[in-house]
Amino acid sequence: MKVMHLGSTIPKIDRKKALTLKPSLGIILGEGFFLGEKMKRTMIVDVLNMYFRAYIVNPSLSTNGQPIGGLKGSLGILQKLIREVNPDQTILCWDGAGGSQRRKTMNKNYKAGRKPIRLNRAVRNLSENEEISNKIWQQTRLMEYFNEMPVIQLVVDSVEADDLISFVCKQTSVADNQKVIVSNDKDFFQVLGKDTILHRPTQKETLNMKNIIEKFGIHPNNFALARAMVGDTSDNLPGIKSVGLATVKKRFPFLIEEKSYTIDEIIDYCKNVDSKLKIFENIVEGEDLLRENYNIMQLYSPLISPQSKRKVKYNIDNADYFFNKTEIMKMMMEDGFGAYNWDSLFQNFKRISLENKK
Repeated sequence: MKVMHLGSTIPKIDRKKALTLKPSLGIILGEGFFLGEKMKRTMIVDVLNMYFRAYIVNPSLSTNGQPIGGLKGSLGILQKLIREVNPDQTILCWDGAGGSQRRKTMNKNYKAGRKPIRLNRAVRNLSENEEISNKIWQQTRLMEYFNEMPVIQLVVDSVEADDLISFVCKQTSVADNQKVIVSNDKDFFQVLGKDTILHRPTQKETLNMKNIIEKFGIHPNNFALARAMVGDTSDNLPGIKSVGLATVKKRFPFLIEEKSYTIDEIIDYCKNVDSKLKIFENIVEGEDLLRENYNIMQLYSPLISPQSKRKVKYNIDNADYFFNKTEIMKMMMEDGFGAYNWDSLFQNFKRISLENKK
């Protein structure tokens, strides 16, 4: 397991000033999403999702003309998120090397055909190979920045960030906290609960368990099962013929219940329902596909080895929350960031570092 640890030194901090800088609540989440001032909040970020979003659209160039949009843009997004979500703890989850391999052993076509992430603009004097090298450098450099910040950074070889995030949400150390997952990925609908919500920046929406039930008529506990019937074109997973989420809601109304239904129960229902609709026959005939999709899509039992789970838990429980502002500013100068106001990020990092050392 590869875990990116925090910085090793702390600059002098004005404790009195830092403790007065906690920002106001609910800027992006709105009324009803926060559970109260006294409840701690853990923000869990699908950080590769965030990085690629910044890399593609942020046009920032360094002072010597090299693209740094992924790097600078990601830090800008993080600054905005921390200011708006106001977390007591931030956990950044990366996709590990070969992260999708376990699912590809279940279905070799999983995520097949995806185009490589490219800039949405031409950069003068940058060949395709240079662009690839620059993209890798920006991502690696971003990890180095995070090492100097009071955040927990997690990377596990052969594990996708989806599994890491789901596992983190189940940890006893955050059990009493509100969990705010930051990702555009709809796979996280199934993870939402009474104290776990999802913020989707690109869609500009924040969802809780109640929203999912009202919008889809499906409880998060049954959402992976519903999506296994529907399939997922973005992951190259075909679904059962003529089945969409609206169909699932209409033909399987019991999936709105909190009870976690099984594939066996769905198949049994389809065999015995008093209806001649073709959909039920299609599901029975597609049972193998349904089971395969479910095993790939479900996050209720994250695909992480017991040894890696222990290491992740250890790193969360023993995080040191060091904040090395001096080193971060030095890195920004080296990377040609130019003028930008990072006061909000640094002020909140002071607060987080202090509060977690009490």
